[in-house]
This record gives sequence, C-alpha cells and structure tokens, in this order.
Amino acid sequence: MQTRQRIAHFTSLDALATEDIEQLIERALQLKQGASVRPLPTKTVANLFFEHSTRTKCSFDMAEHHLGLHVLPFETATSSVQKGETLLDTCKTLQAIGVDALVVRHGETGYYEPLQQQLSIPIINAGDGSGQHPSQSLLDLMTMYAEYGHVSGKTIVICGDLRHSRVARSNAHVLQRLGATVIGSGPREWFDETMGITYREMDEAVATSDIIMLLRVQHERHTDGRPFAAEEYHERYGLTEQRMKRIQPEAIVLHPAPVNRGVEIADELVEHPQSRIFDQMTNGVFARMAILERAFETATIKETR
Repeated sequence: MQTRQRIAHFTSLDALATEDIEQLIERALQLKQGASVRPLPTKTVANLFFEHSTRTKCSFDMAEHHLGLHVLPFETATSSVQKGETLLDTCKTLQAIGVDALVVRHGETGYYEPLQQQLSIPIINAGDGSGQHPSQSLLDLMTMYAEYGHVSGKTIVICGDLRHSRVARSNAHVLQRLGATVIGSGPREWFDETMGITYREMDEAVATSDIIMLLRVQHERHTDGRPFAAEEYHERYGLTEQRMKRIQPEAIVLHPAPVNRGVEIADELVEHPQSRIFDQMTNGVFARMAILERAFETATIKETR
C-alpha cells in the first residue's frame, strides 16, 4: 500500500465536478459574508502573468494577502524568459526553489497541459489564450448566485466577441452544466458554434434574458485589424440606452472588464442600478481566495501496488 498527494490544479471548470464548483461558490460567498479564513503563512505562491492584467492579477494579489500567503515577486520582463527560457523550465525552477503553487496567465491556449504532467505543485490558470478563464467564471457564478441563489432555469446571453473570448467559453460550458439556458449575440462572424449555444439578434437577446454578459472585443487576438469602428459596434451590438430600456426589471448586466465605455456598453450604463460590473470585481477577491484555499487542501490517496 502506498500513498500519494492529490494535486489540486485549477485549470478549467470543465475538469471539476459540479459539486466541487458549487462548493467553491458557496465558500466564496461565505468569505464575502465574513467567514473566518484559513491562514496559510507557511505557503509561498508565485504569480506569472505573461499577458497584461489589472483585475485578475490585483485580485489574486489581494486574495493572497488576505490568506497570509507569502508571494514571491516575479516579473516576466526581467526574468530568464527574455533569454529564451521555456515556460516549463521557469515553472520547474520555481518549484525547485520551494514555491508551493503557481498562478499563471499565458497567451498560449492550453499552456497548462504539459505543466500538469511534470509539476508536483498546483497550477492555477489565470487565463490561457482563447481557451479558458476559470477564476473569472467562478466570480461570475458567485455574482449570479448572490443575486438569484442559483442559475438553473435562467437565460443568459453572452454578447460580443465570442470566438476569441476565454471568458465566453468557460461560462458557456459551466452555465449549461448548472441548468441555465445560454445564448449568444453580437457579430455573426464572431459566433462560435463549438460552444453549443444558439444565436439571437441583439435586440431580442437582451429583452428576453435574465443575465446580460457583455464582452470586450479581443483586438489583440484578431489578425484582420479592427473590423468595426467604435460607434458602429456600439450601435449594432452594444448595450445602448435604448436597449437598456427593454431589459427585464430583474435582469442584471455583467462584464468581465476592462470595459470600453461607449463601445460594448454606453458610458452612463456602467453604474446603472442593474449593473453588477463592480460587484464582479469585488467578488473576484473572494472567489480567488476560495480557489487558493482549495489549492493547498491536499488529500492523501491510498494506492494498492
């Protein structure tokens, strides 16, 4: 009989059981309501952000602060990455010197797959290319559960650049697992059939949905330049003042940010009473605290040889 430790990677909500996702949502809500934290002062984490970030990186920083974690400073611009070191070797180096977990954002879709095979410390995916953004999905779910208590039976429209959005992909999958109806809207050429959702025109979509999730145009992932002028995009696919008047009285508006005011949403609607955009940012700290707690909760698994 041998024992080994379970490594609690957090790379995609698709890899978690529904029960585990709901437990994370519940824990995040408890933390927001003032539940005591499980301090981790003996653990060290490194945040490796190979793409720009404000909300995700800063909320991980704050979550780590609240948990008493030691954060090892790491800057990609001054690391050996600039000398050609691979992501795997960077991560193996940090593991070798005693880092207990890694929070990684990287432009390569699925970057974490080889890391999971070769590292013995948890990898927390803070966004991979056009693949997944599981911590954003968790905070989005937390925001929805705080509002309604569940998402089962709710209709959620994801509006905008679905083809290039890791937020859209992560949310479309998990929301359907949790019993929601998910639809897509925005430019037809950016609609992604592989998400398993149906398309509706913007006016119909916002008027018939319980939750309206807006997306930024992922200009950095487009190879064909900027296909829409800001004013044209806003008029055709944005949440304008006129469209806002047609949404249901109990509906809420979400956006993962950064927000381009006057493009995907009218400037004055960002702080509208039905907007939960800044609540999402607040919730991100507690969602990421729950994720980090889970990363350090190892379970001993018995194996018969």
